Amino acid sequence: MTSSDVKDILDFDGTGMMGQTSEVSIKDIFGSDQKKKVKKQSEPVFKRPEGMHRELYALLYSDNKNDPPPLIPSDTNTGYKQVKAKLGIKKVRFWKFMPFTNPARKDGFVFHHWRRVADEGKDYQFARFNKQVQVPMYSDQEYHLHLHDEKWTKQATDHLFDLCGRFDFRWFVIHDRFDSHTHSKRSIEDMKERYYNIVNKLAKVRADPSLSSRAPLVFDAEHERKRKSQLIKLFERTPEQVEEEEQLIQELKKIELRKKEREKKAQDLQKLITAADHSSDTRRVEKAFKKKKMHTMPSSKRSKDHEGGSTKIPESTGIKFPDFKQSGVSLRSQRMKLPSSVGQKKTKYIEVSLDELGVPVYPMPTDDISVQYNELRYEIDRLENVFILLS
Repeated sequence: MTSSDVKDILDFDGTGMMGQTSEVSIKDIFGSDQKKKVKKQSEPVFKRPEGMHRELYALLYSDNKNDPPPLIPSDTNTGYKQVKAKLGIKKVRFWKFMPFTNPARKDGFVFHHWRRVADEGKDYQFARFNKQVQVPMYSDQEYHLHLHDEKWTKQATDHLFDLCGRFDFRWFVIHDRFDSHTHSKRSIEDMKERYYNIVNKLAKVRADPSLSSRAPLVFDAEHERKRKSQLIKLFERTPEQVEEEEQLIQELKKIELRKKEREKKAQDLQKLITAADHSSDTRRVEKAFKKKKMHTMPSSKRSKDHEGGSTKIPESTGIKFPDFKQSGVSLRSQRMKLPSSVGQKKTKYIEVSLDELGVPVYPMPTDDISVQYNELRYEIDRLENVFILLS
């Protein structure tokens, strides 16, 4: 095979620059090592419409990036499939326009509505919601013997109970419909008080177990009147009064804050006074021990101790019982509890001393007993410290 055949196969014309022929190279036959770059077709970029949130546009566009959502309604075959209606195989139920009566009405008026033929002759389906309140009734003899009241006449009482049965104890409606021209004007509290008093008296008088076993109905009319008057005063406050009340509340908070600060300072001062008392008692014991030691000690040894320095005496601060002066609930028995700083050896010594004196370890924690019991254990601890110093 000649070079011209190769040129024909590779569609190489063999002409170089300036019309001159050029030799065939290896790159012309086998191709170069560099991969040819394939140009990608630029995808169309869709801009987000004005006024649409970025999150909403991302949700819409992410469903199908190849086919972005349309901005206007369009009739296309692509999209969600419409579920076809599945008709049942049962027979059609027949309906009929038939009359009916409502048991809640007493006039027997006849209405008409569409209803299934199978339900013909049945009661009205909403009749079960007709709930009526049972209002107790009384006779003339019961009224004159037990229910008589100087502020209420029998006609006014009968009118009140009639309204209670008609309007199902809706007291605002009863107060509105009460005949104040024929009878004197009554408030809602007066009507409630009269009704509940009669019901409670009938429950006591009658032998009916359904009424006698019922708990008495309590209604405090005076409290209800005060509550409503206070609400009216609260509602009728002027803006100046509201502002004054807010200022008073702020002043009260400041006073409570200053009171807490004073109580805290008083507690700190009491702690300092208690610590000073303990330190003065300790110094007195040390001085007494030093004088006694100096008198009993030989003169030569006394001079040596005087030259060498003062005798080392163990320090004692005494027992510090917990102080419950803060606000809140606490048990008096906690005042008699020994603090955690007291060791087991000292606790055992105090218990033995109490046993020798015939004092119980856990006495009745009354106010006086707890104070005296703490003072006794404090003195026992001081006595032990004196024995330690003298030993």
